[in-house]
Amino acid sequence: MRGNKQPRVRSGNEPHPTPAMEPAGRDAWAHSRAALYRLEKLLRCSRCTNILRDPVCLGGCEHIFCSNIFGLRPVDYTDSENMKSLLLLPEKNESSSTSHCSVVNTGQRRDGPLVLIGSGLSSEQQQMLSELAAILKAKKCAEFDSTVTHVIVPGDTVQSTLKCMLGILSGCWILKFEWVKACLQRKEYEQEEKYEIPEGPRRSRLNREQLLPKLFDGCYFYFGGSFRHHPKDSLIKLVTASGGQILSRKPKPDSDVTQTINTVAYHAKPDSDQHFCTQYIIYEDLSNHLPERVRQGKVWIASSSWFIDCVMSFELIPLDS
Repeated sequence: MRGNKQPRVRSGNEPHPTPAMEPAGRDAWAHSRAALYRLEKLLRCSRCTNILRDPVCLGGCEHIFCSNIFGLRPVDYTDSENMKSLLLLPEKNESSSTSHCSVVNTGQRRDGPLVLIGSGLSSEQQQMLSELAAILKAKKCAEFDSTVTHVIVPGDTVQSTLKCMLGILSGCWILKFEWVKACLQRKEYEQEEKYEIPEGPRRSRLNREQLLPKLFDGCYFYFGGSFRHHPKDSLIKLVTASGGQILSRKPKPDSDVTQTINTVAYHAKPDSDQHFCTQYIIYEDLSNHLPERVRQGKVWIASSSWFIDCVMSFELIPLDS
């Protein structure tokens, strides 16, 4: 031994000293559950309330989001090459469409009852549609609502009526009147595929069946001035049905708050600058007064006819065109 220092001796009756890293008693852990709960809340995305993955902070405002809001697809998240190849397989539209509506002499489908509505039909065509609804035990609506499954139009092209546009945005079947005639002739349900209006309506229906975001998901709209060709309240209904949101104030292109919003427009072409535009100032292009052109970062100006064309074709049409 060095020096005269005596070794420390502990009596058998004395309690064992508490290690520095362990709690002295049960009371030390009394608030742990609450603390862990607060930590879990801090780790959740403020938009989707799930645990954050690849978190994104907007800066000084301390708003933290998942990357669940930038238009990423399931294939963008997987690290497995096998899973990527499966997710990238092309859709078999024929089989999916057939299984989607397996109906025999009844208005019941796998995803609910048939609800029919006519758009632009003559009185005689409306009467025939009512007869078909009775045969198929389906419901016929006078006004469009969220239960509508089939919109019937008189000709081979889609019309820019509010009923028809709401049907497109909702992913309904948009069918030629020939479908009604075929069903009445056979007095039973006829498969819809060969009577479907192509392009926009078909794209929208497949988009809904694949559970993809709506047309204007991630987009905000401000309607400035008066609108005569398409009333403002109708345009607002279309924005709501398309997954967009209404701005009560005109967005400021030079605002740091506006330009630091990191959401993207899901249906815009990924390689275009329109992919990052999320706020649109819509004006009536039939008006005599044309507003100042704005195309700065997140804020672009666009005409009401561009908005309607996007709805009809179910795609974000490049403004350059």
